Amino acid sequence: MSLAIPSLNRVPVSERGLTIADFLVPIRVAERVSPLLRNVGLVIAGALLIYLTARVAIPRPDSPVPYTLQTFGILVVGGALGMRRGGTAAALYVLLGVVGLPFFAEGKGGITVIWGATGGYLLGFVLAAAVVGRLAELGWDRRIGGSLGATLLGTVVIYAVGVPWLAAVTGMTLGEALATGVVPFLVVDAVKLLAAAAVFPAAWWVVGRRPSER
Repeated sequence: MSLAIPSLNRVPVSERGLTIADFLVPIRVAERVSPLLRNVGLVIAGALLIYLTARVAIPRPDSPVPYTLQTFGILVVGGALGMRRGGTAAALYVLLGVVGLPFFAEGKGGITVIWGATGGYLLGFVLAAAVVGRLAELGWDRRIGGSLGATLLGTVVIYAVGVPWLAAVTGMTLGEALATGVVPFLVVDAVKLLAAAAVFPAAWWVVGRRPSER
């Protein structure tokens, strides 16, 4: 007796790999630039969006981990751009912060941030963007149920990397790291993942009803 494993794919083969970002560039513009240049532009735009969400940060005096909108930015960028472009955009954002630009939360920058308490969350951003992006390529972002599943998984990935890193850097036990780096954020991150999940079906609805240029 074998167990049937349900397919992760939610779209026809002809649509597999397409994300909402592929419909954001007007066809008249897309015809005038190469696919490489178009993808580079989308990656840069994605990194800038993550940076803008990092600008919204509320420090926590009792914790090294602040409240930010970065999780929302990562989930949206990953789902909108797909695995390669989304992961690259997140990696570019982290790289720009590592070289010293004040791209991280609270205007921080430099390699010391990566080696600090929040470094695991930043590295988790790259993996989460790629995971959510891959699920979007498989069509999970077309309906609210799949979109919720993708953004929830992306959030779990961020925690899965960030919390052990927090424990290792600060000397906390895993339980203490969970109490510091997860529990206070559950409600806020739930709102952010719900908002991110709602963006994609809404965007596909708009795309499906605008005059076709393709």
